[in-house]
Amino acid sequence: MSKPRLLFMGTPEFAVPSLRRLIEAVYPIVGVITQPDKPRGRGRRLQPPPAKELAAAHELLILQPERVRDESFLQLFRGLNPDLVVVAAFGQILPPEILERPPLGCINVHPSLLPKYRGAAPLNWTLIRGETTTGVTIMMMDAGVDTGDIIMRRETPVAPGETYDLLHDRLARLGAELLLETVALLAAGRAVRTPQRQEEATYAPRIRKEDGCIDWRRDAGAIVNLIRGLSSTPGAYTFLGGKMLKIYRAAGRPGDTGAAPGTVGTATKDGLPVAADDGWVYLQDVQLEGKNRMAIHDFLRGFRLPERSRCG
Repeated sequence: MSKPRLLFMGTPEFAVPSLRRLIEAVYPIVGVITQPDKPRGRGRRLQPPPAKELAAAHELLILQPERVRDESFLQLFRGLNPDLVVVAAFGQILPPEILERPPLGCINVHPSLLPKYRGAAPLNWTLIRGETTTGVTIMMMDAGVDTGDIIMRRETPVAPGETYDLLHDRLARLGAELLLETVALLAAGRAVRTPQRQEEATYAPRIRKEDGCIDWRRDAGAIVNLIRGLSSTPGAYTFLGGKMLKIYRAAGRPGDTGAAPGTVGTATKDGLPVAADDGWVYLQDVQLEGKNRMAIHDFLRGFRLPERSRCG
């Protein structure tokens, strides 16, 4: 068939490379569905989602329904009559009509190697759990949470020390390229659907604020992975001198510290050491409550660290 008419559904930065590649490939995009503008910053001014900004720059039709399940939106959806719906980090659960009405179906760009890390926060948990390999999956969506048939997957190693921000941007670009290949296969009728193996499924639930609180009784590697997985948003944190200290980058060094977990050592060129269960965690990039983010040595120049300080 000729190039299918696409309806794109996506909201945050992760969605932008996928939408951009579809635009560059000159697919007919009948509309871009994204979440409503939200207030941000100190002034709480309404800010458009990144996907909306890109769509507006290319003069695409933009719709921002509060609920895609509402009949008022579904009437608009029927009028758009897409051949294929493409979803990339949209942020709402889709009703059966959107999943089933398009002739080519509804596909999703998911940043994990499904069936591993189904759910809301696959990138975060991939790093928190210390995975060394990850990737992107393009799946055919169904009524379950990331349970649909796999069309394409592509693996990539996780670099040592790679943070959420870096992995997010890399997988967004990888997903965009894989999406382009998938749409071409679907249009040509050559896409192969492979059911997921339910027994291999793992889950990546939404990150809660308490998930970011560092327990210094854990081993240094696990603490560093938590910091990597939450950097830069929402940020792993501890408390120092009664104030919240967010930590965005750190390195672990195994060994006997001779100190209770949470004890702060003397700063070195590697950072500010804090004792964990099996070694030191060297803090390298931090933000104290009410202050700007900064490298640890800049932070220490402006913060008087009392003797025998403890984190926690």
